[in-house]
Amino acid sequence: MDNRTHAADVDAGETATVAGWVHEIRDLGGIAFLIIRDKTGKLQVKFEKDEMDDDLVETGLGVHRESVVAVTGPVEEEPRAPTGLELVPDSIEVLAEADPELPLDPSGKVDAELPTRLNNRTLDLRKPEVKAIFEIRSEILRSVREYFRSVGSTEINTPKIVATGTEGGTELFPITYFGQEAFMNQSPQLFKQLMVGSGLERVFEIGPIFRAEEHNTPRHLNEATMIDFESAFVDHHEAMDVCEGTLKAAYEGVAENCAEELELLGYDDFEVPEADFPRLTYEEAIERINATGELDEQLVWGDDLPTEAEKALGDDVGGHYFITDWPSEIKPFYIQDYDDDPQLSKGFDLMHPRMELVSGGQREHRYDALVEGFEQQGLDPAQFDYYTRMFKYGMPPHAGWAYGVERLVMTMLDLGNIREAVLFPRDRQRLSP
Repeated sequence: MDNRTHAADVDAGETATVAGWVHEIRDLGGIAFLIIRDKTGKLQVKFEKDEMDDDLVETGLGVHRESVVAVTGPVEEEPRAPTGLELVPDSIEVLAEADPELPLDPSGKVDAELPTRLNNRTLDLRKPEVKAIFEIRSEILRSVREYFRSVGSTEINTPKIVATGTEGGTELFPITYFGQEAFMNQSPQLFKQLMVGSGLERVFEIGPIFRAEEHNTPRHLNEATMIDFESAFVDHHEAMDVCEGTLKAAYEGVAENCAEELELLGYDDFEVPEADFPRLTYEEAIERINATGELDEQLVWGDDLPTEAEKALGDDVGGHYFITDWPSEIKPFYIQDYDDDPQLSKGFDLMHPRMELVSGGQREHRYDALVEGFEQQGLDPAQFDYYTRMFKYGMPPHAGWAYGVERLVMTMLDLGNIREAVLFPRDRQRLSP
């Protein structure tokens, strides 16, 4: 429809064709109104029954809510209309009739449970508040890509079907690949490391990962989207600088370009993180957690941080922060340990007060030490020959990290469930739609 005008772009005095969904019909007797909705907003269509063709009135007022229509006619000023304008139809075409029995109410007047919303995601996203989440998600990814380019990073795409898991273990989805066993990739970790040893040096990727974890919580998914970064010739401190810059760029982009969406979601005071994020060592973190008195049992060196510990520390810090210098035994084999203290790794996490957002660190780039790390974690280096072999040919020092996009959206917008931040979630119970 080349001559289509969006609802928000019509002007008084012009003749326009507006196409969209029937949001509401109000019949007041001699006069009636149809509210048409598209991605830009709503427009009132006025039917003066005695002055219009009966077939036109019958078509316009007989159509069911959420049907798709195209309405053509002059646009007039009307102060009482929601947008100050209304269209008086010369013609109306029903492009797609909707079933009168809808599984949920896109107007939002009747609430629907999350499973019902996810089962009918197309209808769900007709609600402006839900659509706003995904407009913001899109802006986050645009801003992040722009930031990566500003720091000299090249976008790459790595395989999602692999012969071995990234980190070993059992959290893999097996598939049959032309008679061979293969797996859905848990992470682009090993491939992005190989790229920093190439002529690219500094790379990023935004793409899906698959983890067969048995979690069934409001903050875990089995298919997620990750923002991955890896750079040659940087250490873990410099990688944290880029990580922090990326997050701030995402918030800045949303603040600058998503004012309408933030207003719809009730964010009158959306704040962009400004100050440098605190960088606590793991040892400092457990000391501060223990000092809060919020845990039933005190944490000791080597403990991973349970959810209640993350919450206690997040409340104490009050904003984003890093945890650095994790025990080596907690972090994966590819994280480099300190030469003067091999029990301590150069791994870090970026935390939101609610949860972990990022895991990263400086990588082990020395072949012998890398192979030794495999063996210490019970992995067979021979299964990862495509990866380890490249470390014999001049692999530079490097570091990187990975964000979960859904967690970033969830924490930025204070969503109650991570499934609200993904169009079609995949979890233990949900494989369709």
